[in-house]
Amino acid sequence: MYDQILFPTDGSDGAMVAFGHALDIAAAHDGTVRILNVADTTQISATRIQGQVVDALEQEGQRIVSEAEDRAERRDVTSLTEVIQGEPYSTIVRYADAHDIDLVVMPTHGREGLEEYLLGSTTERVVRRSNVPVLTVPFEPKSRVEYPYQDLLVPTDGSGCAERALSMAVDIANTEDAALHLVSVISHSMLGVDRGETSRATRLEERADELIEEAKTFAGEAGIGAVFGSVEEGSSVSQAILSYIDERAIDLVVMGTHGRTGFDRYALGSVTEKLVRTAPVPVLTVRTSEEGQ
Repeated sequence: MYDQILFPTDGSDGAMVAFGHALDIAAAHDGTVRILNVADTTQISATRIQGQVVDALEQEGQRIVSEAEDRAERRDVTSLTEVIQGEPYSTIVRYADAHDIDLVVMPTHGREGLEEYLLGSTTERVVRRSNVPVLTVPFEPKSRVEYPYQDLLVPTDGSGCAERALSMAVDIANTEDAALHLVSVISHSMLGVDRGETSRATRLEERADELIEEAKTFAGEAGIGAVFGSVEEGSSVSQAILSYIDERAIDLVVMGTHGRTGFDRYALGSVTEKLVRTAPVPVLTVRTSEEGQ
């Protein structure tokens, strides 16, 4: 399923955790990991050493990818390394397209440290723009990064991006022989100020039930043996999903996101952004461009 895996790295602790996960996946699928370091040409990196101008970032990049290559060799995983100058996020996106990459694996935190969240980072930009699925791996004390996956979660709102995420999750569940959890969330904001408006609540519940049944039917017809469907209610969609992850010991969340317009125009898209930032488990995002773009 994953013949070519791209792992962009800056050598940070978060990247090393994500790399271990990438190696687990590659080993299971007999895949090749392409280890990429992007020497950020937006930074001043030239220094003078022994009378010669040396690009310090490229030199550091070679060290980073060489160490990762040694680690892959110890795991008996085939790897290729490359250091490229450029703007990190756009270079990664172009590289993935040019090399027929099946999966991009990235950490949610890089050199900026745990105090800096994903917003505005290279990872966030790749998630928004990559045509290739992106697996973001958390690096925090409470994170749970395990492989093989046993329980997958797909939140659904009936949108096209949710349908594409479901299709990919079904493929993963079949490959990994994992259980598939399907969740549709009714947030308190959807119910409105007047929680006593039973007709609105009833319509929302009926629609959520329909979405779950449609998704369960799709998964069952695809051969998934263990399929669980649930309609959840919470203060927010993201919070309800996070609670479900903890309660059901979910290993992987699979979600869709839209393209260049970013997350904030779409209900599920904004939830995706929050979960990539805060979920204690890996999140696989599948991009769906807005029609007409």
